[in-house]
Amino acid sequence: MRKLVSLVFTGALLCAAQSFAQQTDFAIGGNTLWSSQNTTAQLGFIPPPEKGGVYPSVSLQYLSARRRGLNAELAFRDKKAIYNSFQPYRPFLYDVNAVYAPRFDTRTGGDFMAGIGAQTVLFYNEFAPCPINGCQVHVNSTHFLLHAGADVKYYFWRNFFARPEAHWYYVVN
Repeated sequence: MRKLVSLVFTGALLCAAQSFAQQTDFAIGGNTLWSSQNTTAQLGFIPPPEKGGVYPSVSLQYLSARRRGLNAELAFRDKKAIYNSFQPYRPFLYDVNAVYAPRFDTRTGGDFMAGIGAQTVLFYNEFAPCPINGCQVHVNSTHFLLHAGADVKYYFWRNFFARPEAHWYYVVN
């Protein structure tokens, strides 16, 4: 029932946004992630870089008639990864951005965005012994992030588009 109410609410919100907007885009996609190694950690426990894996994503973008607007995005790792060969974890990246979206011609355009958000990492505790009352199966860690991104949209059929994009995240630790 909750899923149905959530779906109906989201649909109504999208319809309302479309009636006021010059353009509203909803996108789903798949990504991967590359990050650099942390060189400032203690030598005894250097965290590995986050890289690889599939990161499904969803985004919602509103643009005004002046081609400026807002963008909200969520990306997460589809499967658990292993941190330093023993700790299962899963990162989530979410952000809200200001967007400038020029059109180059009738079928192509671009998006340039910058904003703020957070990274939440779930660390799973699957193998610890639990007392009778149970135990917490995950611990999360959330950090503020800065985001910048750019993409090129190609409208291949009516309002359907392909959008290769690149994002830069700076996670404040």
